[in-house]
Amino acid sequence: MTVAPGETGRPPATLPRPDPDRPAPARPGETALPARVRAALSEQQASSEILIGWIQLAVVTAFGALYLVSPKAFPPEVEFRPIPWALGGYVAFTLARLALAHAGRLPRWFLGLSILADMALLLGVIWSFHLQYMQPAAFYLKAPTLLYVFIFIALRTLRFEPGYVLLAGGAAAVGWLLMAGYALMWDPMAGPVTRDYVLYMTSNSVLIGAEFDKIVSILTVTGILAVAIVRARRLLVRAVRESLAARELSRFFARDVADRIIDLDAGIEIGRGELREAAVLNVDMRGFSQLATEIPPDDLIALLAEYQGLVVPVVQAHGGSIDKFMGDGVMATFGATRPSATAAADALRAAADLADAAAAWGQRRRAAGRPAPAVGIAVASGPVVFGAVGDQSRLEYTVIGAPVNLAAKLEKHTKAEGVRALTDAATYGSALKQGYRPPAPPERRPGRSVGGLDEPQDLVVLAG
Repeated sequence: MTVAPGETGRPPATLPRPDPDRPAPARPGETALPARVRAALSEQQASSEILIGWIQLAVVTAFGALYLVSPKAFPPEVEFRPIPWALGGYVAFTLARLALAHAGRLPRWFLGLSILADMALLLGVIWSFHLQYMQPAAFYLKAPTLLYVFIFIALRTLRFEPGYVLLAGGAAAVGWLLMAGYALMWDPMAGPVTRDYVLYMTSNSVLIGAEFDKIVSILTVTGILAVAIVRARRLLVRAVRESLAARELSRFFARDVADRIIDLDAGIEIGRGELREAAVLNVDMRGFSQLATEIPPDDLIALLAEYQGLVVPVVQAHGGSIDKFMGDGVMATFGATRPSATAAADALRAAADLADAAAAWGQRRRAAGRPAPAVGIAVASGPVVFGAVGDQSRLEYTVIGAPVNLAAKLEKHTKAEGVRALTDAATYGSALKQGYRPPAPPERRPGRSVGGLDEPQDLVVLAG
């Protein structure tokens, strides 16, 4: 089954897209990815950067609130307070980062700078604790605020790029190593080094093993997250590729069929069909073959595209699915790809609307001095078999049954009857039972001989 332009599946994402000419740089093993896949990855990363920015703003707001409510013990001679300035500068930096992220203009160097700024802010705040409380530098080594390091490292996983996780973890480990070194060697009030854990916990002494454990923990968590991101990115790439494939699939298949293929637990099985009560609608342009020999190829294809663009939306509006395009013919089904209790009624409503739309379309083309072929429409209903046909190398979902043949014959017979749309009496009766109400009583033509059918048919004119 195929589908015309317009049945494209999901709407496009509304998040800001990165420059399409600059898709996300390929990672090892991703160099063969199509540009559109890398562009989709960039779009996902752009949305992640917006989320990261808001989380950073929340964190710095929490820092500010914590600073405001905590007691201050700076000596009177200390006039410069670094923390308010650092927090204020970081708020401005974060707001700029958010603006760039929302605009989709966040350069990679700025991302690296943002990670270093995160760690500088956090470690700077921790470092200031010994000034704030007038204690030796070893005092800040016991601050639980160090746990925020893991938040900043974890934030970088949202982008699915292990390099940024490693940068965050590396910056944190180096920063804490420098802070421990300052507490041991450069602080004029440095506390003693001890191996006594109780003394370490109850004084300003330094336990080297404890600081070593912190750095090892930071590096270990960073490494684990980086490995997880490498694995998760592979899954993300696969998911993006499958998502794009599904979106393209919905352009070649009716939406219900595309969803059916995507959601199958196992592969499509040839030779298995489903019996459905459905309606089949056939539409065809009259005289198209002759017209194809009289107008330029570009005009012919433009005419065909315009005609198909007219038919498909009307069919879809009434719950129908395009089964196939046959040159200038279109075959649609109602209740075949998805069971429906109103298949016949929906098909007749679609046929009536198509007849009106085709008439208006023909008038517009004639007024513009362009060819305007007439359109024939027919509907038949009854039991059909819906399933996949073909072989393992080429499959097609379609419907098989008497209504398919009858609709095709009735569409050709519209010429003999001199009408635009026909159906058989049985289909019309089913539609009435399903709630169909015509705008006016239709003309009935009983006992008509239809080409290709052995038995006379009782017909109902849907549009004269």
